[in-house]
Amino acid sequence: MDHVAILRKARISKNDNLLGDILIGKKKIESRWYVNKISPWNQLNVGDHVYFKESGCSVTAVAVVSDVLQFENLTKESIKEILQKYGSKIAPGTTDEKLQKWGDKLINKRYCILVFLENVQKLEPFEINKKGYGISSAWLCVGKIESVRISSTSPQTTS
Repeated sequence: MDHVAILRKARISKNDNLLGDILIGKKKIESRWYVNKISPWNQLNVGDHVYFKESGCSVTAVAVVSDVLQFENLTKESIKEILQKYGSKIAPGTTDEKLQKWGDKLINKRYCILVFLENVQKLEPFEINKKGYGISSAWLCVGKIESVRISSTSPQTTS
């Protein structure tokens, strides 16, 4: 299955470059934190493709899912444990102090999905049609990327 992950330009600290860190292999885990079980809960599998775009921008990268971990019934302690164990791969270059402050803001979240990434490739930018997925959806489970891709050509990697 193909997925589209929409990233904010800055997530944990003001100068984050999440997509840039994914592209250079520093950010090896994409994390999603939710109050309710929403996409991609129970919809991700090893071998799936995740296409990445920043909010308001084109799709510019793709990665293969190498592992998925899901956590439910989160507590302050379990959030802290997740961030201690995986924080450097979720937010590379972020200090422990900033990571902890970010973790404090997650206290109302009950679910966490960690998506481990491999074989990251930069793509020629392309647009997608999000119609039917909800205006504020930040993760789309699309089946095949061609079903939402606006241009008629298939994705090409760049060197």
